[in-house]
Amino acid sequence: MAITAKIDVEDKDILRSLQEFFKRVLNTEDIKAILVPQHLPMKKMVMPTLVTDPNQLNGVDPLAPAFPMNAAKIVSRLTRKPMGAKVAVVLRPCEIRAFVELVKLKQGQTDEVILIGIDCLGAVQNKDYLQFIEAYGPESTQRFYRSVLGGSAPQTGAVELSSACRSCDSFVAANADILIGLFGVEVNEHLLVQSQTDRGTDLLNQLQLAEIPEPASRQDAITAMVDQRRAYRDEMFVRTRETTNSLEKMTAYFANCVNCYNCRVACPVCYCKECVFVTDVFNHDPSQYLRWANRKGVIKMPTDTLFFHLTRLAHISTACVGCGQCSNACPNDIPVMELFRTVAQVTQQAFDYEAGKRIEEEPPLSVFHEDEFPEVVGI
Repeated sequence: MAITAKIDVEDKDILRSLQEFFKRVLNTEDIKAILVPQHLPMKKMVMPTLVTDPNQLNGVDPLAPAFPMNAAKIVSRLTRKPMGAKVAVVLRPCEIRAFVELVKLKQGQTDEVILIGIDCLGAVQNKDYLQFIEAYGPESTQRFYRSVLGGSAPQTGAVELSSACRSCDSFVAANADILIGLFGVEVNEHLLVQSQTDRGTDLLNQLQLAEIPEPASRQDAITAMVDQRRAYRDEMFVRTRETTNSLEKMTAYFANCVNCYNCRVACPVCYCKECVFVTDVFNHDPSQYLRWANRKGVIKMPTDTLFFHLTRLAHISTACVGCGQCSNACPNDIPVMELFRTVAQVTQQAFDYEAGKRIEEEPPLSVFHEDEFPEVVGI
């Protein structure tokens, strides 16, 4: 039976209340470690940390507008083989969706993991977060979440939320064992906590939190945010299609790509152990470059940049969760996410599939459906 309860907030300090909640989770008999986003002493960047000592949770900050990496890859590594103990992991909704995709692709397991999701308030680009925290110091996260939950534009100074976050309409965690709710909740008094699975219910029963009904205002707040995000998303789709609807435009879109492959490394669902683009297949003979140059008179170096992105689009568009880490990792500020999300939307709609939404649903192309795409196969 699902449980809806509350985490009491003292002195209007949400972060301290979350830290105390995670300490209680780690102190339960079943949970031996917890993976949480936490401030590091160096530069104060927020990074995933694996904690076994509850006294080491004082820097936990899952509400900071910092998203340096999609931690689904970390959870995948932790669960690819049995650990021999249960670990709680605190993830953004897009991280949970990416992990679900990796589980479907046999890159991780859920047996020893308790997934804890929190309503996502969004994040800024990495370089912008360092600027933001330098400007506002210890009060930066509080400044950010109070403005978002208060219904105003995020107070992040001169920087904006990333395009991935502004276009995300799945900011409430699905497939989590436990959900911590912020939207539509009197967060200065308490946070909402709900179990979404039997394992989540078992854990909340151990914590013995006071049960409360879900406030009626919550769904209204979520609906309003969804409408706002979808409006931005749809405008982004139109803009991106117009910018990439020919080979010439696509070439211009990726004109300053340097083949660093950062987007591939940062992508949580790009899981191949060896990428074809780092093999000898694309290690062309020197004379080949001269032949290409002689044929056209001029060629852009490095070559194969557009082919790289088109290959990735074909490879992962069914699994893309729109987290934006590809754009976050690009050294030349190419809007990679906008194109990948635009293509992924069409691909996933064609298969009636939403990446990371249902763990029991097989990924497209992994199973055969006799009645699928008759206009293509001619049946």
